[in-house]
Amino acid sequence: MANRDALRAFQSRLAGRLQAARTSGVSASWLAVEAGDANYLFPLGHAGEIFPWVQPQHVPYTEPWFLGVANLRGGLYGVVQLAGFLTGAQAAPATSEAAHAQSRLVALNELLEVNCALLIDRLVGLRGVDAFVASEAPDADAPAWLGHSYTDSAGARWQEINLQALSQQPRFLSIGA
Repeated sequence: MANRDALRAFQSRLAGRLQAARTSGVSASWLAVEAGDANYLFPLGHAGEIFPWVQPQHVPYTEPWFLGVANLRGGLYGVVQLAGFLTGAQAAPATSEAAHAQSRLVALNELLEVNCALLIDRLVGLRGVDAFVASEAPDADAPAWLGHSYTDSAGARWQEINLQALSQQPRFLSIGA
């Protein structure tokens, strides 16, 4: 019970900080998440509501990274396993209750006009440019949705993902196997 209360408090604080960052536009630029073995940054303007883990309804004959559809606050969303999509293979799904407790579904902003939620393993928080000590532009042959990579003071690498560009990629939109 205490874990649920702590989780709700964390989600409330994060939602408040997201709203404050969107209205002030000063402190944070990205939502920092972990998916698989990597760290990612989603631009705040591209990310929508964050939902706790909900088991999606399986859809047959789809790519392994497309987990199915889920009813999120009355809307039907396709659920994409981010780590599986980025690596091209289905990552092992979380099976323990503790892993599901940390997993989140990050919906794309409704302005992107794609009812999709990305399954991530863990929310890390909000990050601004000042949280990083170095940045590197993507390679010339990198996908259009791949942004800069950043390094924080601890040496961890964070990859920016342009969710708007990702949501328009034919591979992302073609879920049929």
